[in-house]
Amino acid sequence: MPGLIVICGATATGKSSLALSLAERLETAILSADSRQVYREFNIGTAKPTDRDRELIPHYLIDICEPTETLTVADYQLQAQTLIEKFHQSNTIPLLVGGTGLYIRSIVQGLKIPRVAPNPELRSQLASLGQHQCYAMLQQIDPIATQKIHANDTVRTLRALEVFYITGSTISEQQGENPPTYPILQIGLDSETEYTQRIEKRTAQMFASGWLNEVEMLCDRYGYDLPLLNTLGYQEIKQYLTGEISLIDAKKLIVLHTRQFAKRQRTWFKAYPEIEWFDPDRANLLDKVWQRIVNC
Repeated sequence: MPGLIVICGATATGKSSLALSLAERLETAILSADSRQVYREFNIGTAKPTDRDRELIPHYLIDICEPTETLTVADYQLQAQTLIEKFHQSNTIPLLVGGTGLYIRSIVQGLKIPRVAPNPELRSQLASLGQHQCYAMLQQIDPIATQKIHANDTVRTLRALEVFYITGSTISEQQGENPPTYPILQIGLDSETEYTQRIEKRTAQMFASGWLNEVEMLCDRYGYDLPLLNTLGYQEIKQYLTGEISLIDAKKLIVLHTRQFAKRQRTWFKAYPEIEWFDPDRANLLDKVWQRIVNC
């Protein structure tokens, strides 16, 4: 049997439902691989598991960070690796479930990530120089990094400079891979048909569950400038609350932007041949995936 089972894929492909059924059969727990579910109070729009689901199956790496804090990939990786090791000590195979590709890669490939916390003051100073100047600096400091970082990629350019100025070593010197020694089975879900209806249904369910009230509460509590409120779904509802767009337009934009996001997720995951793909629309999906697991 594998030491870890990954359930990945684009948003709205049914990962959580499949994972719950598998976790019941395996008598195991679910580790979330979702970069927004780690934040407390962002519940409905991030499709966190319900209280009933969490009572049925233990879930980890959810609600581990305040909305005003920043959880880095390195932070996530350390917590996930620690949990996996504990499960292995009790002969349990955990499920790693989600659509944040970098979170999953950090575990299955053992990415070496510089453990450097974001430094807003340093980033602001660097950003004030402009992207052209920052990229030129990076070309001098770490030419290897610029082979992977596009000249217009402000975020990664600033991060690479930040790591260098804080640690004295380039980000290229600190990166690499240290894959885990245990076997990993990666299951991907991807529909052969257009799943716009699935996204529309999911969005409608979120609004019916009180998503609008959730965003109102978050805006009142943390202010409209909270960075997390600029993420998918929350940003469009915030635009409605500030009178920029109608509620109907907000819902349409959420569906559109979710489709675009799902397309990017599919592109990311399709680049990894070790992922074994299953159609979430097949009636016997659970049996097919279960058979694959027991045949490991």
